[in-house]
Amino acid sequence: MTSNRPYILRAFYEWIADNRCTPYILVDTHLPGVLVPQHHVNEDGQIVLNISESAVVGLNMDNYAIRFSARFGGVPTDIQVPVGAVVGIYARENGQGMVFEAEETPEPPEPTPPTSLGKKTAKKPSLRVVK
Repeated sequence: MTSNRPYILRAFYEWIADNRCTPYILVDTHLPGVLVPQHHVNEDGQIVLNISESAVVGLNMDNYAIRFSARFGGVPTDIQVPVGAVVGIYARENGQGMVFEAEETPEPPEPTPPTSLGKKTAKKPSLRVVK
C-alpha cells in the first residue's frame, strides 16, 4: 500500500485551519527533493514552515509533495517539500498535531532467476471468435 502520510497531512491541515489555528510543518531538509531557503535551516537540518492560507500562495498538497510560494525576508521563494520529509504538522497556538516516524525506503526486490531451466514453458492463452 502507499504511504498514508499525505492523507494524514491534508486532514491535519484542514483540522488545524478549521479551528482557526496556524498550521506549521517541521521539515527534514537532508532528504532529497527538499527546496527551502537554506539560510533559515537550523543546525539540525530542520526548518519550520508556516503553511497557513495567509502566509503562502498556491498551496498544493498532493500525494508526493507540498508546494507553495512564500516570502522569506520579503523575497518570494518557491518551496517544495516531499511528503516523506515532513517530520510533523502542528498548530502554532497550542502545539496540537502529529509527529511522524521516519519512513523506510523499500528495498528493491531481489532479481528472480529464470525458471525455464529444463522446464517446459506454458502455452500462452489465445482468443478465438465463437459464432
